[in-house]
Amino acid sequence: MSSITVFLTIAATLAIGAMSPGPSFVLVSRISISRSRKAGLAAAFGMGAGGVVFATLALLGLTALLMQLSWLYLVLKITGGLYLVYLAVKIWQGATQDIAMDVSGSPASSGIVRNFAFGLATQLSNPKTAVVYASIFAALLPAHPPLWLALTIPPTVFCIEAGWYSIVAVAFSSNRPRAIYIGLKRWIDRLAGVVIGGLGIRLIAESLPR
Repeated sequence: MSSITVFLTIAATLAIGAMSPGPSFVLVSRISISRSRKAGLAAAFGMGAGGVVFATLALLGLTALLMQLSWLYLVLKITGGLYLVYLAVKIWQGATQDIAMDVSGSPASSGIVRNFAFGLATQLSNPKTAVVYASIFAALLPAHPPLWLALTIPPTVFCIEAGWYSIVAVAFSSNRPRAIYIGLKRWIDRLAGVVIGGLGIRLIAESLPR
């Protein structure tokens, strides 16, 4: 395959992976509904930054080193799982709390930096993503890819991840989804907590000896 074909194939594969349901989707949609569109977009950009970190690690071959240090990989998976469980508990506990409103009657948003960091931490909570990137690159990249291709992949990952979750943020921050959320906040938050907590427990369970 030509380098351009390889690039397009990798981009398409990564886009499909980004659109797969997971904790990132749940959290970005919930932030967008319960806080604001700006907060959701900040979290989306945090997701993109986390994707760049994992893609860069995979390109540099550090993922292979991580797999050789099995104990470190397990520690990272357990830590990430515990982080997701912690988020799930916080969401569940806040299910019965009212949403803070600003003077315009819209849900008040947290700081942009805070939401960006929240999205980044959520993306980095699952080190399996780095392994997925490494697998895709190993399968599709030539042994010695041209420099332009190697340099283009990280920003492409950012555009795909941040772009998809920005779409999610815009869609879920519109008036109708927000009105539905306010009316069903208790049950939506509890469902989100169960989904995120289940994913965290699954990540921890995969790390335990069988």
